[in-house]
Amino acid sequence: MEAKGRTAEIMVAEARKAFWVMVGFLAVIWIVQIPNWLSGYALSYQYGVQPWNLARLPDIVPSAFLHWSWEHIEANSGPLFIFGFLSAYRGVAKFFSVTGLIIVVSGLGEWFTASPQSVGAGASGVVFGYFGYILVRGAFDRHLIDIVVGVVMALCFAYTFAGLLPQEGIGWQAHVFGFVGGVAGGWLFRDRKRPRPAPAAPQQDTRAALLKELDDLGL
Repeated sequence: MEAKGRTAEIMVAEARKAFWVMVGFLAVIWIVQIPNWLSGYALSYQYGVQPWNLARLPDIVPSAFLHWSWEHIEANSGPLFIFGFLSAYRGVAKFFSVTGLIIVVSGLGEWFTASPQSVGAGASGVVFGYFGYILVRGAFDRHLIDIVVGVVMALCFAYTFAGLLPQEGIGWQAHVFGFVGGVAGGWLFRDRKRPRPAPAAPQQDTRAALLKELDDLGL
């Protein structure tokens, strides 16, 4: 009982940290949105993903924190918070690693496959990455509660799969590769619990046993 109580305390502490991490994440993208909006979204143009431009390749990272309008950031904020929290509540340290992988895979995928004349920005690739991570994490980690969460999220947000289809005017490439990055994160950062070694069979002192048998026989 004491061990279970300790586990519950750890999960609650991690969930609390996950909540504040996502609050901080949203605070950052909303604060950045203000100067971006005041500049006519110059930051999105300057630091967004421009496919096949080597000089702009590092922009795959800041592009995830930039948006094109208030409607754009509003649409991303709700799913970002929900999926981000569900991705982080089992461990914030692992969550940061998964987030980094998603941003890189989503950004690189868009950089390689989108039109060279386009500029992409927005956290939607990260949203789809978290979504993919949540769907597979339970199966890879063999945690029943996470499997249930993944199934519920899949049913409740089934419409989001439409964002993985090619659509004009939408950076679907970032969505697809973000989703791929999330699934890959579920596999790469899965729990690797080592099986406990089987207890060694007690070794019998053959000589002592033989002497005892001889003694019992009166020899």
